[in-house]
Amino acid sequence: MYVLNTPRLALRHAVPEDGEFLLELLTDPDFIRYIGDRGVRTLDDTPAYVANGPQASYREHGYGLYVVELRESGTPIGLCGLVKRDYLQHADLGFAFLRAYRGQGYALEAARATLSHARDDFGMTRLAAITSLDNEASMSLLRNLGFELTGPVQAPTDSAPLNLFEVEL
Repeated sequence: MYVLNTPRLALRHAVPEDGEFLLELLTDPDFIRYIGDRGVRTLDDTPAYVANGPQASYREHGYGLYVVELRESGTPIGLCGLVKRDYLQHADLGFAFLRAYRGQGYALEAARATLSHARDDFGMTRLAAITSLDNEASMSLLRNLGFELTGPVQAPTDSAPLNLFEVEL
């Protein structure tokens, strides 16, 4: 199900058929380093990730991480969306893109559409975002979107603190 469109991108619900794309993204060394290990090792692991992650969030909250596709080709290039984390007061903007599609403005385009989606479709007035302390690219993107660093936060599943950013919508 398509949720958002931008000039170059379409954002849609993740489905089990996204397995090959998700396997490539979730096993990327940068994804594991900056976002975390989601326990996906083989194509057979991806349906459980989709069911217990994005699809569970769509059912519970009405939003989640969406697959970002190139509109012209339908090629999946990343994930972008909203995540509800128990330890954060506000929904969290999440994003990750395949290496070949970084640095081309796709994350910014998808994130801007997601911010509008949060405000216009869900009535959210504030969003959070978290990054590892050394993820300069994500911090730069968040600042470009108007997010401000509000302090460190400790996720219950991480041993290291994370940067917490927030933005008024």
